[in-house]
Amino acid sequence: MPAARSGRPAHPLEVAVRPSLSSTPFRTFVVAPALVLAEQVVSRRRVRLRWLPALAWGFAQYRLAGRYRITRAGGPPGLSQGRPQRLVTSGPYAVSRNPMYLGHLVFLAGLTALTRSPLAVAVTAVLVPWFDARARADHARLVSLFGEPYRDYATRVPRWLPGLPTDRP
Repeated sequence: MPAARSGRPAHPLEVAVRPSLSSTPFRTFVVAPALVLAEQVVSRRRVRLRWLPALAWGFAQYRLAGRYRITRAGGPPGLSQGRPQRLVTSGPYAVSRNPMYLGHLVFLAGLTALTRSPLAVAVTAVLVPWFDARARADHARLVSLFGEPYRDYATRVPRWLPGLPTDRP
């Protein structure tokens, strides 16, 4: 775990909120909207403000699900930064195995609906399969970390949302 400025190990929540210019959240919640809104200004297309709550929902879901996972699983905020100490199957993780990634996708869908921007459509079209591939890779890593308990969880809880086809392991 990275050290805080005081030399002591950083608390997982401190690591979770530290911005990184190359992080997926920075690209989703800062870079993509900045580029899309710049294109929106140039094209002079009006935004449909009724979709603004979708952006807020997506961002809030990402943040709250992340905080929930960090406090219950221990370890760093993402699998790429280390391994969780415990399997989390409650809270938002009882409805979706990937509520943080789903928050990204809700935000991007909201950005697309808000702006009707071809750039937003393109960004979303690229990132939906990217997040799906990432969720599938995470599934494989979590099976290797937690074994049968994770397999049981994956048969009960969908990858994305209840009712979506081919959403189980």
